[in-house]
Amino acid sequence: MYSKTPDIISFPTSFRSELLTQAELETLKGGTLRLLDEVGVHFPSRKALEIFADHGAKVDMETEIVRIPPDLVQKAMSTAPRSFVLGGREERFDLLLDGSRSYLATDGTGVHVIDLETREMRESRKADVEMMARVCDALPMIGFYWPMVSAQDYGRTAPLHQCHAGLTNTLKHVRGGMTVPPQLAPYVVEMVTTVAGSAEALRQRPPICANFCTIAPLSQDGHSIENALTYAEAGIPMSFMAMPTMGSTAPATPLGALVMGDAEVVSGMVLIQLAYPGAPVFHSNYVSLMHPRTGGYVADLPVPLSWMAVQMAHAWGVPSLGGGSVSVDADEIDWDAGLDTGSGAMMVPFYGGEICGYLGLTGSSMVLRPEFMILQHEMCRSAYDVLHGFEFDAADMALDVVAKVGPRGHFLSQKHTRKHIRDFHLTSLDYEDADGNPRDTQEVALEKFKHLNETHHPEPLPDEVLAELDRILAAAEREAERIG
Repeated sequence: MYSKTPDIISFPTSFRSELLTQAELETLKGGTLRLLDEVGVHFPSRKALEIFADHGAKVDMETEIVRIPPDLVQKAMSTAPRSFVLGGREERFDLLLDGSRSYLATDGTGVHVIDLETREMRESRKADVEMMARVCDALPMIGFYWPMVSAQDYGRTAPLHQCHAGLTNTLKHVRGGMTVPPQLAPYVVEMVTTVAGSAEALRQRPPICANFCTIAPLSQDGHSIENALTYAEAGIPMSFMAMPTMGSTAPATPLGALVMGDAEVVSGMVLIQLAYPGAPVFHSNYVSLMHPRTGGYVADLPVPLSWMAVQMAHAWGVPSLGGGSVSVDADEIDWDAGLDTGSGAMMVPFYGGEICGYLGLTGSSMVLRPEFMILQHEMCRSAYDVLHGFEFDAADMALDVVAKVGPRGHFLSQKHTRKHIRDFHLTSLDYEDADGNPRDTQEVALEKFKHLNETHHPEPLPDEVLAELDRILAAAEREAERIG
């Protein structure tokens, strides 16, 4: 018996505000263009270097530094589509990235799990990726499944198994393209083509997208660039994500880090547009801080850099992977985690990023505590209920009903009550037991997670597709063993 996957609930961006003026945006873009032209970006890929050289960029083949003239940047970015579709298993799970809505994504990719039964921390494995995909399939606020932890039981083929776990356990769009040895990237394309049904169907409604992290300062990863070119040729959308850390890998000023990260992201998008004009790309720039006392990573900053990054993405004419985020630095589910979740959820419709949120991980995105997904989902739903927009209807004053009941009456028996009392979303987490005694919220969330894990069974892919995916994975394993 299969479970029905609920429709996705997304945030309309009608509340979106512009933090930066147009003049300020142009100043920041000017800084990006200057860095790309005068300083350059390291591209450790012979193929990428040749593409840049063929299009007139200044390429040093020995240092692998590419300097891109402003006019070439502008020309390349003019071919990038402002909107495109990330496909789900069914069309009702498609995500249209056009700036009108913000879709919430899971966080990724952690390496530790608080075990569902033992409650001890352990290394993550593929079964955890599958479990989270199934549970997130049942949560309507989740529109985009980023494999939340690594399939560490599969070594260097872990990214392929994470992609497989997502595609086979949720009907929603999957962040399935990750960095693998270049020889393995064609197996990802083959898997996705099998699920889509054909190469053309993949291009129309791609069931996965890819993400590639840049290396601060001003460098790309060689395998990532090779993978990106392979995926772009097949029509798989991709984002380039910069993660500059102020004080260590980036200037210790917010705008300096923001512009440097933007240059890294734009350089990757320019390469893809030069090689495959019109290929779907989106922009992601997350600035963090080096803790000045410990040297640790601090992601939650009291500076609206994510808001600025969304505006910069849109100024370049592409969608944004970024915006309001509920990702937390806290190691435990505590007051700090609650503060970051609540404030981040309320910012989603104001920032206006197409893909955002990043639910479910603690410890700076390293640790999966399964019940935290339930708690964050509830808080995001509460934010949605407040912010999704109120439609004024004079009939809702219900003056005839008030007149009918009159002074000192009650509304319990009114058909109007029966009809409209269901209009309100109330939390599914019961904070009291049958006797009215308070219950621990985390305990209740864990119970709900276990219930969904046991009872929600998304419709599977056809048997012949599952068999073909197994064959492709087996072939990829043999190739991984061959290349060593």
